[in-house]
Amino acid sequence: MRILLRGLIAACVIAAGTSAAVSAVSADPPARTSPSAPAASPALPQWPAQHACALPTPGRAQCLAIRDTVPVPVNARPNARPRTAPASVAGPSGLHPYSAADLQAAYRLPSQLLGARQTIAIVDAYDNPNAAADLAAYRAANGLPSCDSDFPCFKKVDQRGGTSYPQPDSGWALEESLDVDMASAICPNCTVVLVEADDNTFENLAAAVDEAVALGANVVSNSYGGSEYNTELADLTGHYNHPGVVVTASTGDWGFGVSIPAAMPGVIAVGGTTLYASPGGRTWTETAWAGGGSGCSAYVAKPSWQSDPSCGKRSVADVAAVADPATPVAVYDTFDVPGWVAVGGTSVSSPIIAGVYALAGNTSSITPDSYLYGHRHDLYDVTSGTNGFCGDGELCTAGPGYDGPTGLGTPNGIGAF
Repeated sequence: MRILLRGLIAACVIAAGTSAAVSAVSADPPARTSPSAPAASPALPQWPAQHACALPTPGRAQCLAIRDTVPVPVNARPNARPRTAPASVAGPSGLHPYSAADLQAAYRLPSQLLGARQTIAIVDAYDNPNAAADLAAYRAANGLPSCDSDFPCFKKVDQRGGTSYPQPDSGWALEESLDVDMASAICPNCTVVLVEADDNTFENLAAAVDEAVALGANVVSNSYGGSEYNTELADLTGHYNHPGVVVTASTGDWGFGVSIPAAMPGVIAVGGTTLYASPGGRTWTETAWAGGGSGCSAYVAKPSWQSDPSCGKRSVADVAAVADPATPVAVYDTFDVPGWVAVGGTSVSSPIIAGVYALAGNTSSITPDSYLYGHRHDLYDVTSGTNGFCGDGELCTAGPGYDGPTGLGTPNGIGAF
């Protein structure tokens, strides 16, 4: 069991509460689990929550945000938020959505020091008319530097790089707010570019990824997914594999099973965890989230840097971060949403990992997937939790070393990135 001290981050803590041991046992790579942590939650928590976007039809993608439908009081700051779930429901005690400072502390990130001259692109579908104003509110509430003429850290474009934005969509608007908030939380000194695809077809989302790269993104985050299909390699590989640019993608929110673009060659597939803070927030534990996607691709060849024996083709995930709606993050969105909301899903974990890559600043000089696998000892190894049933437990059950739900583990600083 590896327990993380909160260190020097000076912030009021939002506990996602459960008791946790406080001693540390050395391990290489450091394990991150606790026998006293509550069991991993189901894909949806036991209080009112819903997927922001509907299930996709073939050829289209679903955004992977899951929101708590119990609203947070208006003007409540992240570091003073009351619980978002009724006290009577089953679930971890003391639930509060995590702030930027919490996430930085949980993953030991030097967010205040690094990230200048790095650009994170967020690719989503449809328009969020309030994206800039809502991001400004999130950054202000979390004590992050504001985006203004002196620090123009946010830009929104359509999939052609212009300002002919697509039609708004409330579900994807929440997704976009989540993504830009998480990228800013992890890398507040980065520039964030939101690229809005015309719709949620893979054709247009892929075109938006190409535009993000053309605009100079160092990292591109994709918090959406759809089912694999037999011509995916021919259709999508060139759009999601750009040398010198890291592309991250969420693995899905429906448990064991593979989605694209996470499984595509060169993409960093990001799974999900349940992240617990102890009372007082001084220590952290993680388990695999039951809703996170994982598995064995039907079509993508196994890359040379993967050696797990359970899958003859591409295994998913590569790495992970918090995603469980039962241990959510705080997001600010005012387009058909009342402001502060608690959100989960692997839509949280993809922009978190994108932000960590931007902090590391190595994207132009590394092959991100092989580099990650060569530096697994710089990650927290998540060693408990499952997301379903499979022929070989490694692809659906977390354990020491590589596993499907959490890949190689979660960030422990920026050394693996």
